[in-house]
Amino acid sequence: MIKQGLLFAIALGLAACGGPRPAALNLPPQSPALSSGAPTIRVADAALLGGAPAMALEVSDEILSKNPADLPALLRKGEALYQLRRYDESEATLDRALKISPANAAALLGLGRIGLARDPAKAAKLFSEVLAGDRRNATALNDLGIARDLLGQHAAAQIAYRTALTITPDMLAARVNLGVSLAMSGHEQEALDVLRPLADAPDMNPRVRQDLATTLALAGEDRAARELLAKDLDAAQVSEAMSGVMRLRD
Repeated sequence: MIKQGLLFAIALGLAACGGPRPAALNLPPQSPALSSGAPTIRVADAALLGGAPAMALEVSDEILSKNPADLPALLRKGEALYQLRRYDESEATLDRALKISPANAAALLGLGRIGLARDPAKAAKLFSEVLAGDRRNATALNDLGIARDLLGQHAAAQIAYRTALTITPDMLAARVNLGVSLAMSGHEQEALDVLRPLADAPDMNPRVRQDLATTLALAGEDRAARELLAKDLDAAQVSEAMSGVMRLRD
């Protein structure tokens, strides 16, 4: 059985992998340089997708300086602040967005993500509000699963992940979260069946890969865990990571 405290941290880390919220547009994943013209929402979206939240915040603030009630700019600002880990400011910004658009899914999802570490029960309610308006919102289902896992409701969490996967079969975060949840609830072999095929997924980012390796190691798959960690860490770092995991086994 994997220890609850560690998996709490893993689940919170995976919360960031559910997919973009306000910036969910079909834009190229790079951050363009600001032109000499007026900043636009599209520039903020590209900055968020390109891993430049500070730029997205600057652009959003410029738009809001001219129109404080600009909903798209508020949503981008909330997301930028979230990525910058300025959670209180992000929460306040998204609250402003909800006052303008009370059922806005992006704002509800953003507030739910912030709430996962603080109040998983409240976060679950926010994700459920999104699903009340859109039962096929795979991101909300994945996040609801994380909240349920943090509340110890593993069977219900697994239902949420599986439902997300029926809607979006290639949703990596939901599949990894399902494996983590199964391991958390004592179903290590089933967890490994879910997680093993993901080891070489080309779109897996290093954070997810390391969380997967941790789960594999805690379930007794030391060799597979080492091989996965070696994709991103040097030999000394792999040994250090594995030593830490070994101390967490029952």
